[in-house]
Amino acid sequence: MSRYSKIVVAIDLSSESTIILKRALDVAATESEIHLVYVQEPMDSVYMGVVPYGPVFVGIDEVEENLKAELTQKLDGIGDEFDIAADSRHFLHGTPAREIHRFAEEYGMDLIVLGTHGQKGVQLLLGTTANSVLHGSNCDVLAVRIFAG
Repeated sequence: MSRYSKIVVAIDLSSESTIILKRALDVAATESEIHLVYVQEPMDSVYMGVVPYGPVFVGIDEVEENLKAELTQKLDGIGDEFDIAADSRHFLHGTPAREIHRFAEEYGMDLIVLGTHGQKGVQLLLGTTANSVLHGSNCDVLAVRIFAG
């Protein structure tokens, strides 16, 4: 089996993130370039349906910045644990599937690795993000099934 040389590992910073990263390392060549990606969705787009007019609430930018700082620490912690170079850890902002596609194309990735909760039923086979990444990708995608406890 040929190994991948440029791999982007999209994680959600949950406890399952290490499982996904380990699987990516399993299919990587010794000299592979591994990039860790986390995508933060803008809070105003997440809560847009809740409050249809105006800003969701005053201070949303500050909340987002505080959350970004906390999540960046988590990303760095996972990167440190697996010896992923600091310049190969990427904190992106936007719609997850779109940003993962953009990153993979921009950096010429061979493989995208991400997790999916293998729930029952055809529609639930892949999560929304995993499904969108799979169907819009120009490179191979490895969806790592995460089993619910």
